[in-house]
Amino acid sequence: MKQLIIHCAPDLTQAALLEESRLVEYDTQYPLDSQRAGSIYMGRIVNVLPGMQAAFVDIGLAKNAFLYIDDLLPVHLDKQPKIKPSITELAEVGQTLMVQVTKDPQGTKGARVTTHISIPGRWIVYMPDADYIAISRKIDLDAERQRLKQLAEGSLLPGEGVIIRTGAIGQSEEAIRDDLQNLRELWSAIVSKMEEAHAPAQLYQDLDLLPRLARDVISDDVHEVWLNDAKVYEEMKQLLRKQQPSWRGRVAYYDRKIPLFDQFGVTEELNQSFRRKIWLPSGGYLIFDQTEALTVIDVNTGRYTGSIDLEQTVTDINREAACEIPRLLRLRNIRGIIIVDFIDMSSELNRAAVMENITQAVRKDRSKTIIVGWTKLGLLEMTRKRK
Repeated sequence: MKQLIIHCAPDLTQAALLEESRLVEYDTQYPLDSQRAGSIYMGRIVNVLPGMQAAFVDIGLAKNAFLYIDDLLPVHLDKQPKIKPSITELAEVGQTLMVQVTKDPQGTKGARVTTHISIPGRWIVYMPDADYIAISRKIDLDAERQRLKQLAEGSLLPGEGVIIRTGAIGQSEEAIRDDLQNLRELWSAIVSKMEEAHAPAQLYQDLDLLPRLARDVISDDVHEVWLNDAKVYEEMKQLLRKQQPSWRGRVAYYDRKIPLFDQFGVTEELNQSFRRKIWLPSGGYLIFDQTEALTVIDVNTGRYTGSIDLEQTVTDINREAACEIPRLLRLRNIRGIIIVDFIDMSSELNRAAVMENITQAVRKDRSKTIIVGWTKLGLLEMTRKRK
């Protein structure tokens, strides 16, 4: 069972997603937040670096954004040149262009941007210039994939592209076409704004926290939404009434004396889950170390001594860690390159069992996560998509 818990205070809104009473996702929004990822800007190129095949773009932030040549070439692979040109053929200082933030500024690095625009809706992601159809890998029924693909093919205009989201499973033709039309109108408004803008300027910012939750998180597998603010409670009901009429009755107003997050155990889990050292139920523990380049997770036996032999003890801890690590990656919103240093195992069957555990666990993640495999040093390499 999934529950979405939304705690509202004057200076902060917090959202926690629980699966079987365990915290798996956490998001926040401050009143003056200016969200970057997904935002669209009219930018101006301030520097072109042929040796890096990249350009720096002023989009109005403290640091210039980074634009790689692949994000300037056509998004459709069939339309890309067979030999990649020099970036000097595509970009010059002073040129203005529309870009979208794909990666927030981090540390000393500016934002990463692309000219491949994509705007998420309830059931699809609209790509005005992509000219292709993609379907979520989590839609695994061939008949449903075919139905959704045919629906998209009959709805798109020349040059348009879409990604069909997992939530589109079972949705009617009318619902998906309405979503597409709303995104088309939004795109037209962005283009109109661009024609009047002077770079650098923001043209579009993704939804605030509540509408984003209604769009991306709340679906048929979420059984309850709890809110502690009467005004926000009514706002959420209105949002869901438009998007998901079947959701009536599942949104609840919380007005007890015990704080909402305390009532559902969220506060305690937050306190435990964001530490460098995370204890596992068995007595083993994980160590999280993050750098700008990657995140390293070290698995340790800790207080767990096992009961059979060393290999079995190590395997038990590793399999437990393999199930827990994907949950913590979602919760802590860790992205990019991730290296897991499991305790050494001598059996290939045990290594395969650990791999199967972590592969199954990442399937619950809404962000694309790829298990690359074991390195020659016995480390597990994986990536989690930045967005």
